[in-house]
Amino acid sequence: MTSDIKLLDYLKVRRSTPALQLSEPGPSKGEIEEILRLAVRVPDHGKLAPWRFVVYRGEDRVRLGETALRIALEKNPELDLQQQEAERTRFTRAPVVIAVISTAKPHFKIPEWEQVMSAGAVCLNLIFAANASGFAANWLTEWFAFDPIFLAETGVTAEEKVAGYIHIGSTTFPPVERPRPELADVVTWVGDI
Repeated sequence: MTSDIKLLDYLKVRRSTPALQLSEPGPSKGEIEEILRLAVRVPDHGKLAPWRFVVYRGEDRVRLGETALRIALEKNPELDLQQQEAERTRFTRAPVVIAVISTAKPHFKIPEWEQVMSAGAVCLNLIFAANASGFAANWLTEWFAFDPIFLAETGVTAEEKVAGYIHIGSTTFPPVERPRPELADVVTWVGDI
């Protein structure tokens, strides 16, 4: 196999775009479908497809933000107006938000952990596919990804987990590099090199 210079160059500079820097236009339905087709091309031991997607666009993002705000206020009625606005707009920061739901379950051969990792790979592939399609993206979870009330109200079962909410849109902001770990801090070499 020969090296793919374009892919290597992309991986050297890949950055998530902060959700607040995402704007219209977002991908069309057809572009979203193509992004999803690319996203599912991940390691998936046993071909279980242990994940599913929920695509939020338009006014449904507003409704989702209202749900987040209501639950946040139930948990903390002292939220000030700025905090309330932050909750209300959680899902309107980008034109498209795709929830990746891990549907991992016990299997006689494939450990649940492998299934969960496959959902994580889908999240990253969604970002790669969005970027390759000319869009910026960010993978977020935030408090509501772990809140049983929010999850139940948005159709996530008790057996499922949110692997991430992938925010997709356009941006005019250049990507800003951030510090990366030194390999010596995260790599252990075993054997001859």
